[in-house]
Amino acid sequence: MSESRAKELSDQFARAAEVRPRPITGQERPEELFAHAFPAFVGRQVRTGFELMLRSATSAQRHAIFLTLSGAMTPAGLHRSVVVPLIERGLVDVLTTTGANLYHDAHRLLGHRIREVPPDAGDRALRDARIIRIYDLGFTEETLLDTDRLFARWLMEPEFQRPMTTAEMHHLLGKRLFELEQAIGVDQPCLLSACYQAGVPIFVGAPQDGSIFLNVVKLRAVLGDAFRFQLDVADDVHLMAALQWLVQNEGPTAVWMFGGGVPKNYTLQGEPTLSQIFGLDARGFDVDVQFCVDPVDNGALSSCPAGEAHTWGKVSAECVEMSSQYVKADVTSVVPWVVHALFSAGARRAPARLYDRLGAARARLEQDLAVRRPALRAELDEPVTPRP
Repeated sequence: MSESRAKELSDQFARAAEVRPRPITGQERPEELFAHAFPAFVGRQVRTGFELMLRSATSAQRHAIFLTLSGAMTPAGLHRSVVVPLIERGLVDVLTTTGANLYHDAHRLLGHRIREVPPDAGDRALRDARIIRIYDLGFTEETLLDTDRLFARWLMEPEFQRPMTTAEMHHLLGKRLFELEQAIGVDQPCLLSACYQAGVPIFVGAPQDGSIFLNVVKLRAVLGDAFRFQLDVADDVHLMAALQWLVQNEGPTAVWMFGGGVPKNYTLQGEPTLSQIFGLDARGFDVDVQFCVDPVDNGALSSCPAGEAHTWGKVSAECVEMSSQYVKADVTSVVPWVVHALFSAGARRAPARLYDRLGAARARLEQDLAVRRPALRAELDEPVTPRP
């Protein structure tokens, strides 16, 4: 190592924060506890993740916040404890999740119960009892059958009989759920309903991998051509890219990832769509925080850190250097504490209602693509020459 490099590291070390936690008294506010009792290891990852989330939630220059939610979080109730409160406080501008999280959320609205079960209760016996298990959660098979009937009935309605994006589909379903909640009286809204009320677009990157879409399959098989609902997946990807292009031209952006999987990639691929496919000067997300337990050394995208994502153009260089954190922890074990600290610190904003701006997002992207279209068309005619 050169002498200048050694001096540089020595100077950096001298300026680094001292590890000097305070004794816990039980009187601390949550954000104070993060500042003084989480100095190292995974605890430090959690603290840094909280600090970045607080910055993007309270910055004077408003960050557009994209939340990704994977796993079976609504059966576990994380939507009620964490995600819906974030939406109601204006801290989620766009949501990407799984079809399962939206489907299972409707069980409770129909009067069904999700109960705690031992994960080693015996799956053959549970099957005989028609009890379905998600690790340590259980519900009856009738729960699924009733939920299927609910979604199938709505999907047959006239407003669904056309091609649409997942954002449009889930907005319509959210409206239906909201109306049902109003009719029967509920103390807590479903995730679909909360997003509908706040104008939060919901994207699902693999809609066919979930029970809501299984009812689409049933309706197509039973009703044939009379059932005209279709998901336009090309338009769906285009719309996600358009939203990201709109907000990053208006200010900073942040992505908060609760888990990995398809929701993570579907959100992050908006930037390569803009830069690699359309040739636009997209900078990537400005803040990147992920909570996930997957190892980072097996090449899986679920665990891909911000530095690797930067090589794809998904996050900015400044984000990698100063505004990213991979928190290696289970979402259900730490995120409720982090959200509690956000609220304790006063994080709250007026909803951005980006669903109401989908038309503006499409128009902005189309305007900028119009300039690029001749060059993009010429690229399609260029021969591809194999290289040895």
